[in-house]
Amino acid sequence: MAEQLWKGRFSKAVDSRVNDFNSSIRFDQRMIAQDMRGSGVHAAMLAKQGIISEKDCEDILSGLASIADDLASGALEIDPNAEDVHTFVEQTLTARIGDAGKRLHTGRSRNDQVALDIRLTLRDYSHTLQAYIVELIKVICRKAAENTTAVMPGYTHLQRAQPITFGHALMAYASMLLRDLQRFEDATARMDAQCPLGSGALAGTTYPLDRQFTAEKLDFAAPCANSLDGVSDRDFCIELASAISICMMHLSRLSEEIILWCSWEFKFIELDDAFTTGSSIMPQKKNPDVTELIRGKTGRVYGDLNTLLVMMKGIPLAYNKDMQEDKEAIFDAVDTLELCLKTVTPMLDTMKTLPANMRRAAAKGFINATDCADYLTKKGMPFRDAYKLTGCMVSDCIAKDKTLEELTLDEFQSYSPLFENDIYDAIDLIKCCEGRTSYGGPSEASVNNQIRLAMDQLAAWEANNA
Repeated sequence: MAEQLWKGRFSKAVDSRVNDFNSSIRFDQRMIAQDMRGSGVHAAMLAKQGIISEKDCEDILSGLASIADDLASGALEIDPNAEDVHTFVEQTLTARIGDAGKRLHTGRSRNDQVALDIRLTLRDYSHTLQAYIVELIKVICRKAAENTTAVMPGYTHLQRAQPITFGHALMAYASMLLRDLQRFEDATARMDAQCPLGSGALAGTTYPLDRQFTAEKLDFAAPCANSLDGVSDRDFCIELASAISICMMHLSRLSEEIILWCSWEFKFIELDDAFTTGSSIMPQKKNPDVTELIRGKTGRVYGDLNTLLVMMKGIPLAYNKDMQEDKEAIFDAVDTLELCLKTVTPMLDTMKTLPANMRRAAAKGFINATDCADYLTKKGMPFRDAYKLTGCMVSDCIAKDKTLEELTLDEFQSYSPLFENDIYDAIDLIKCCEGRTSYGGPSEASVNNQIRLAMDQLAAWEANNA
């Protein structure tokens, strides 16, 4: 076990089992780049304030750069026996540059150091996840644009309800993911609002730190206003985990749709062989395992969010060791969403749509019944009367194994003299979609407008993140 930074207070070695239990190096080592970035800025501030010499600062910055280079080349490996990533960096630095390395921690605690590192790390992860969400939305918009006239049943209660298009259905998910993108941006903005570095263990420090300098150099809006809150705040972890959970919920809903759509009972789509699996015993099977795994992994991410909430709910100010559990939970949530986004995007991109099957399902579901009732209402019949009459017509058609479109004009007029030849146009499935011209509806023009608005939002995101 590498030497603990705090061993001076203790007269005997810590039990090896406690060392193993206490160690966080196996999961916090992924913050090493952010740890060294924060340390470099802290050293520059210390030199600026005359707390350490310029020579010590130069040695520290040079030493940190050499560590980064050696890690990148493989010449240096992270010591798995180190207590944590912060200890590893400081001890490696001190071994390389001597006493200057021991001066790096002046005016700083591991409490504000780790609070900084995890903010910097999650900021980077949030930007990565946002980029993957953008790519998924682009694929959805492209698929929607290809299917603006592919009529399918829209469902409520999983019952065929009204005619929509496949493009319209896909753009519903684009809308969800656009909100997810905004949630990630909002969460990251609050993450960037306050810099914890300089809060010390909990009560600041007697050294004349320039916290505004470190905040600006690390791209924060300002230093955190309260040092107790600075080291004990994990709202940003919880908020990001919440955004991830909601995004996973949307991916799970989309996955459930895809599982239904590619089943033989629906057969609206066919997934590419590269994104399906087979059965060990049933040669005919083509299983949508990707979507089933996304659906299952959603529960795992919810568990990560719950871990963070329960971890924080009962701990007093300021830092408590419970908070070491934040990293495994939030990192798992990040990794899981990233894996899902990286897999579902090419799966959708290679997905084949089967519009003829969608059209057949739409024709059999009496999803133009509302349009039939609206037709009578426009001819002067009160809507409730038109609704009841159309319901009777549907019931009769089911008994006769007919659709509304298959009724003759004489049969229509046997229900009401208000029916004329134009009823066939009124209940034509494509015209039913095109007739729904209200904003946000399933008409081709409306879906194209939804695509345009979505792409405009993505272009604005890309401009802001160039």
